[in-house]
Amino acid sequence: MLRKKNGKYISKSEVELAKQLAQKTYNERVLKLVSRRLKQIECINREFEDDEVEELFQRESLERQALINPVEPTWKQLVSEWEKEEYQGKEVDENFPEIYAERGERVKSKSEKILADYFYRNQIPYKYEKPIYLKGYGIIYPDFTFISKKTLKPIYWEHEGMMDDPLYARRAVSKIALYQKNGIFPGESLILTFETEKKILNTTEIEMLVRRYIL
Repeated sequence: MLRKKNGKYISKSEVELAKQLAQKTYNERVLKLVSRRLKQIECINREFEDDEVEELFQRESLERQALINPVEPTWKQLVSEWEKEEYQGKEVDENFPEIYAERGERVKSKSEKILADYFYRNQIPYKYEKPIYLKGYGIIYPDFTFISKKTLKPIYWEHEGMMDDPLYARRAVSKIALYQKNGIFPGESLILTFETEKKILNTTEIEMLVRRYIL
């Protein structure tokens, strides 16, 4: 029991009631504060755009753009520099059929041509079989590499086209596991498409994945 200022004791039930009232008042104040902050955040989110600084530059005429040094590189400038980076792709086995994408590079399958042509026609910058180093394995050649507009980090696209073949399928699974061990996860920085005799790659699937992970 607690003693009041007048010398009388407060019963346990009164103490519990006082605690509940104090807690209720405190919780109500916290809730009001959180609600106010959420409204402020929602207001900022409605007004904020990731590329709003770039938009200021793009609104200028081409003549004025030539006179301005942007405070940060535009997406177009970043992509241009990324595309200039040279690399040595994987050598093509001469036993493979000669298949060329519309952009000019030789690819290894009709499905890779479908993918490459889709990217090219839709002006999506890509690199074909640009090598990367993965710990625990060495050099690997992803089918396609992109640069993310949101994170400015690489996004890789692997197409596994013979999943009916048990040996091919095992190798594909091992490769995906290797990517994950190196912090490259499907649905984040790794896009995967598969084919079997019954499941054929189609542009609807490609477009869906591009919209979700690249654009």
